[in-house]
Amino acid sequence: MLIGLIIILFLVGLSIYTVITIPYEEATRLWRAGEQYWLDNPRNALPLWVNIFTQKRLPETIVLSTEKPQVGVSKTIVPAPGEKFSIIKVKFSFSYEYDDFPSEINLFLKASFNESNPHLTIYWVKPSGEQITLRSLLISREDRYYISNDEELAKEIRGYISNKINKTIEYEAPITILLFAEEDSSILSPDTARVMKGVYELWIEGIVFEINVDLDAKLVVYGKVYGLAGTDHLRRDLRIALLWGTPIALSFGVTASVTVALIQMFIGAISAWFGGKADTILQRLTEVFMVLPFLPLLIMISTFYKFNIWVLLAVIIILTVFGSGVKNYRAMFLQIKELPYVEAARAYGAGNLRIIMLYLIPKVLPTIIPSIVISVADFVFLEAALAILGLGDPLTPTWGKIIDDAYTYGALYKGLYYWVLQPSIMLALTSLSFAILGFALDKIFNPRLKEM
Repeated sequence: MLIGLIIILFLVGLSIYTVITIPYEEATRLWRAGEQYWLDNPRNALPLWVNIFTQKRLPETIVLSTEKPQVGVSKTIVPAPGEKFSIIKVKFSFSYEYDDFPSEINLFLKASFNESNPHLTIYWVKPSGEQITLRSLLISREDRYYISNDEELAKEIRGYISNKINKTIEYEAPITILLFAEEDSSILSPDTARVMKGVYELWIEGIVFEINVDLDAKLVVYGKVYGLAGTDHLRRDLRIALLWGTPIALSFGVTASVTVALIQMFIGAISAWFGGKADTILQRLTEVFMVLPFLPLLIMISTFYKFNIWVLLAVIIILTVFGSGVKNYRAMFLQIKELPYVEAARAYGAGNLRIIMLYLIPKVLPTIIPSIVISVADFVFLEAALAILGLGDPLTPTWGKIIDDAYTYGALYKGLYYWVLQPSIMLALTSLSFAILGFALDKIFNPRLKEM
């Protein structure tokens, strides 16, 4: 019981922290924003803590920008004396001491000019001092140069390195290896290629045939680890969905469990107390709902009507209230209604509603607490299962949605186990905590179980 209570308190504390630090509107906005919002994040990056358990030190993302003062960033735009053009010089410098290569390299450019587009030449300088011309290009007001996707550049550098070491690079070596690897025989295979550690530089030199011009640049060297939870295929920080999945799972599970249990208990009390036609109608209605295939029916409804998560919760409650719990509570109330204190209440003229609310239900209320606690895990798993089937709320960050995205994009086949394991562990912890607490409470409220 103590373990379950500790885990539940941890989940509640995590939920409070999440709601305070990341408001729901902000979380949904970030989750729906798509890849364009997360361009500074690496794609499919492992969690940062993976570096603790690996021999190789995997690279983190390096972002250098001229828009804010940073070490290793310089920019000069100088009008040529007596001429109608300006000379642009931007320099990025960074230390790379990791044991693996980056996943991508991108350059984002933002220019301010009237008519004449800036003409830029981009250079790459290795720690050895070797300088490589990457590209010369005319840029628009907002432009991007995806260095790691430049196949023509990769072909040129492969040929250059092959001539330098007098051996041909047979495989399609990516730009990230060609720009960061030691230029020796180790580069002939991606398995043996070694990182050239040290200080790298990227230079941007250009000319604009105008005077009042400006240029901002941002270099992003994408790593292979990011944050506490990693990223997905859209570069989104999975931490947002993992954190917000906690309050959503708890509120969904607790609300559904408490609401269903209380309504079932009230229906059972009405059925047992009034008897006759009311009892017959309620019992036949309960039996009809009990034989209906709950999950296929819910899947059919969710397919035709796309719900948000709270409307889905209401539909689940409606389909669940007339369940086996009604018959269980009815059996309890049939025994309680014959007790002397109930007969006494009836004798002094207490009304039906008063007897149900003040004499019948309080007698049963303590016994439903364990079932409420245990049922929370069932509803949490149900929400996750519907999300995995593609029937949940597609815009709300939940644990089930993370697993659904991971399954859709083949995370397990690509070795991205963290993408599936993290939400699965959270689901398992939640269900385990409520199951442990529920069984412990069952022994407290059900004296017969104390002897077992």
